[in-house]
Amino acid sequence: MERVDYVDTFIAVAEDCPATTGTPPPVKDDAPSVAARTYRLISAHPYEFTSGDVIFTVFADRHAIPDEDRVNARLEFYARSQPCLRSSQLGKRYGWGIHADARGHLALYAVDGPEYADFVSGRRFSDSGEPLTLTEAMRSSRA
Repeated sequence: MERVDYVDTFIAVAEDCPATTGTPPPVKDDAPSVAARTYRLISAHPYEFTSGDVIFTVFADRHAIPDEDRVNARLEFYARSQPCLRSSQLGKRYGWGIHADARGHLALYAVDGPEYADFVSGRRFSDSGEPLTLTEAMRSSRA
């Protein structure tokens, strides 16, 4: 696992997130932002990809890395430190919490949804029955 992967964790929206509902990031001029690409990948494939998969896939797609070169490119990519999904605009700006299950696979939950409320209240548990680790997306501004 890459150092960016989470297991049995819920990343809540940042304390200073302006969104009161989960909103898909806008796509401008046929060049989706990192947030839009991340949203599209996770929302279209809930609990299919890990954080490491998502972060690298978004990078590789943005840089048009051919499929046959991605194994080596991924090794090079993760040879350096990379930001985790706590720094994603999904939780900082667009109102999406991110759940990583026991395998580290991800799904999105809108800040105004009942599932989100269950995660942040501690009513959701891991597959083993243990409490999930609860963390927040990074703030956009200093406290």
